[in-house]
Amino acid sequence: MKNNFYIKVLSTVILTIFSFVVSAEENTSEHEYNIYAGNFDFSDHKQKAILVGFQHQNEKLKKDTFLGNISPITGGFITENSAVYLYTGVEWNYVMGDKLKFTPSFAPGIYHEGDGKDLGHVLEFKTEVQLSYSISESTNLGMSYNHISNASLGDKNPGANSYMFNLLKNF
Repeated sequence: MKNNFYIKVLSTVILTIFSFVVSAEENTSEHEYNIYAGNFDFSDHKQKAILVGFQHQNEKLKKDTFLGNISPITGGFITENSAVYLYTGVEWNYVMGDKLKFTPSFAPGIYHEGDGKDLGHVLEFKTEVQLSYSISESTNLGMSYNHISNASLGDKNPGANSYMFNLLKNF
């Protein structure tokens, strides 16, 4: 049953990447969408699971600050074990040369374990770092790593470490 899930996720990601690259145009948009897939809690061999997710960033709400270019994000993911995390927060964008971008972020959110890992509390905090490479004016490919924790709000705080492959597209 897990193999069917992997095939569906991989097929969806490949078709999405293909459609985005084929439709690449000049970046005149106000919205950046991040579609990602990866491995939830890869450091816990008993609880690791495939995840797929989606994130939105409104380009019009970006602000230049002393910490760099900051903007709000909203998103969520689901794992193969039906765990769900919905979040909203902020990210900082640091352009490194012509093609690379480094993006750390922080996002509190609501977690439901489904048949997956019990993280100890419904309120969880996601810290993430992402490195992306521009393949066109409006499309980036990236890789990210995040840690989700409840900051000891619950009776337990096992946390979860995840990595993802990202497709970022401006519309």
